[in-house]
Amino acid sequence: MLNDLSFAFQLFEGMEKDNLSYIYRGLFTQGVTDKIISLTETNLENFGESSKMKKRVFSIMVEGLQNITRHQDLLSKDDRSGIFVIQQKKNRYYITTGNLIAKDHIPKLTSQLDKINSLEKEELKKFYKSVLNDNMMSNKGGAGLGLIEIARKSGNKLTYDFKKIDDEFSYFYLYTEISISQDAKNENITYSLTNIKQLHNILNKEDVLLIFNGILNQDNLINLLSIIEEHMSNALLLKKRVFNIMVEMLQNIVKHGDALEKDKGNSGIFFINKKNNTYYLNSGNYIYNNKVDNLKLKIEHVNSLDDKNLNKFYNDRLFNFQIDSSKEAGLGLIELRLKSKNKIVYNFNRINEKFSFFTIRTAIEYKD
Repeated sequence: MLNDLSFAFQLFEGMEKDNLSYIYRGLFTQGVTDKIISLTETNLENFGESSKMKKRVFSIMVEGLQNITRHQDLLSKDDRSGIFVIQQKKNRYYITTGNLIAKDHIPKLTSQLDKINSLEKEELKKFYKSVLNDNMMSNKGGAGLGLIEIARKSGNKLTYDFKKIDDEFSYFYLYTEISISQDAKNENITYSLTNIKQLHNILNKEDVLLIFNGILNQDNLINLLSIIEEHMSNALLLKKRVFNIMVEMLQNIVKHGDALEKDKGNSGIFFINKKNNTYYLNSGNYIYNNKVDNLKLKIEHVNSLDDKNLNKFYNDRLFNFQIDSSKEAGLGLIELRLKSKNKIVYNFNRINEKFSFFTIRTAIEYKD
């Protein structure tokens, strides 16, 4: 699917439609968890959320992420990786977590969830104290208490589902709504969870590690880099190459993307996936149609150069101290080619008379 660059635009459109802010799929370490929380904090600041709402979101995130961490010792295949998703719609946030669970544990977990969902606010409070006092913890370290806490802090019923993986394991999805007003009814939680499950299937198939969709700024860039650093902790040289290219691609959106809506900043998408000993770094953002032809010429010229001429071209432009903003974008493209050692793949999807969606991809081969 990723051979067709329209996939990035389709992914962007799908995430925009469901207001998906970002997704992480893979190994959840304490470092990854901390960076996901930092990324969320930056986004909540951007949205101007109250400290009360931020505290509720953080508490539920921590419980959900800890639940994934408790169970990830079961993971043995790429399609069994844990997943974390956050959405923002109007005055609500939605957090989805997914992790593998042994088939034999499903009846007990279902019973726990149904019991929690049957209780009202005060009853939940009493039930929490009862479980805590009776030490009715699971052998995974209090997962039952965590579920009660999520229900209490969200103020909503827990939506969940199971997907069979094989005869031994299933995938457990937990979908939590955090709303400002308790009077507001959720639109269609079953539909949203179904969409996330379908998206998860695609991410597993394409081995997508991380997706960020939204307003890109320097704080978000740093947090995204930190998450990838945790994921690639054992490959220093490869990590450095990936870092450098991520910086170029994300800064390209920050500096040179155009805002579809002036008051919302430069929105875009970035995702990274791997296949056959190759990392693919993908980004997409809006640009004005009057920039398209010039940008195409720059990419085609950079792609046409061999290594020797590419280095000469880079040095010529680097030491041109009269460089203007249009040439600056050209330098970034040269950096992508030099650091990836591959040609730049790109695509333009025309949105309307004013805007197109520009998608770019670079590839980095590595050895195990």
